[in-house]
Amino acid sequence: MFELLRKFSLLMLLFVVAMGSYLAAENSTDWREPLWVQLYPINGDDRDVTTTYINNLREADFAPIENFMRDEANRFHIDMEQPVKILLGDEVRALPPEIELNAGPLDIIAWSLKLRWWAGSVTDDQPGPEPDIRLFLVFFDPEKRPALSHSIGLQQGLLGVVNLFARQSQAETNNFVIAHEMLHTLGATDKYDLRNNMPSYPDGFAHPERRPLYPQTHAEIMGGRIALDDRSAMIPASLDDALVGPLTAEEIRWLR
Repeated sequence: MFELLRKFSLLMLLFVVAMGSYLAAENSTDWREPLWVQLYPINGDDRDVTTTYINNLREADFAPIENFMRDEANRFHIDMEQPVKILLGDEVRALPPEIELNAGPLDIIAWSLKLRWWAGSVTDDQPGPEPDIRLFLVFFDPEKRPALSHSIGLQQGLLGVVNLFARQSQAETNNFVIAHEMLHTLGATDKYDLRNNMPSYPDGFAHPERRPLYPQTHAEIMGGRIALDDRSAMIPASLDDALVGPLTAEEIRWLR
């Protein structure tokens, strides 16, 4: 009986939260006003090199994301001078809650609610108005962590946790990953095969009409990589090598 009551209470809470999320998601993709996206850096490994990297971050470092969204929106005839405005928040000195590897559906729901509560608790005292989207950038020293866990972007709550490298040479690639997760919060879906990270044809290809098909010259932003042949792909060096495909544009309501 207790377990049944726990599940019912969790589902009711989820329903209330989902309704609020639905309304927020609808407003976030009407493209009438610029979306305010706040980035909160987090030191993921407590290393000095990561601390130094975070201390040197400036909002200008993320201007390529604003430029990418402007150029791609205009390509789909969204006439906005600045669809997205990036703001750099203060460093958050707490790590986000993690999800268990073998989590079941109810565990995932509980984790999602916990993440949303955590996000609010660590940003409530930050200055300025509440942003439309909150992205928590967790930085790691690549010498200590050469491979990163998957990042997460949630449309429910308009927030994301993005794992990144604390190295200047990775800054442009970091911006690609940030833009990818930001678009998740707006309803865009992944367009690559989770088994091998290869872009899915045709929606994960920037130029699916290209003949010969390979090599591709750009990455579809939600495809994640530039397909070189049917078995290999590379992460783009920067957002200059990325495009928004028609399906992604439809998902974020640039096409209707």
